[in-house]
Amino acid sequence: MARAARRYTVSHRPGRKAGALVVLVDGALVLYVERGGRTLLSWTEDPELLAPTAVALAAAGREGALGRLTVERADGLTMSSGVHGSPLAQALESAGFRPTPRGLRLRAS
Repeated sequence: MARAARRYTVSHRPGRKAGALVVLVDGALVLYVERGGRTLLSWTEDPELLAPTAVALAAAGREGALGRLTVERADGLTMSSGVHGSPLAQALESAGFRPTPRGLRLRAS
């Protein structure tokens, strides 16, 4: 978990901000979603933790809790600079997020 703290730039650090979300698995922080959902910060690369996290995020989006969600940055990288193919991106795509020129998009059902 310490690896997450050293990866992020000053502009993308987790914080207690209105509209930000966290996704926990068995009480452990796995994903931080900045307000608006454009930026995600992950605390693991373990597919067994990322898969249920992405499913929960997608379910919240489909139920209308988040509206249309487009992830443009993850773990300090833009989607065009190498995030596609990462364990996080693979988990999001498996959960129903679809690649677009701007990032990975999930539409509410």
